[in-house]
Amino acid sequence: CMSSEAKPEPQFVPITFVDTTGEEIEVQAQVGKHLLDVAQDNDIELEGACGGECACATCHLVFDPDVYDTLPDKIDEEDDMLDLAFELTDT
Repeated sequence: CMSSEAKPEPQFVPITFVDTTGEEIEVQAQVGKHLLDVAQDNDIELEGACGGECACATCHLVFDPDVYDTLPDKIDEEDDMLDLAFELTDT
């Protein structure tokens, strides 16, 4: 029996990654997808040594303050991992 309800189309938003040289790379990201996966799917160098399990901080990202202010609060485990991050910023 097939449902007559159509699945909603995935929503996408533009994400701009800025690499270490300052080059900006804009990609379309599916809403809800992990940014590590978005980066790796678009051949953007972002390590993620633990595979995105919040266990190493190698994939931490820096956001514009306006974007950062819209994000949910960090969970304690995420905050603990960020203590180990290289070149950590407030956002």
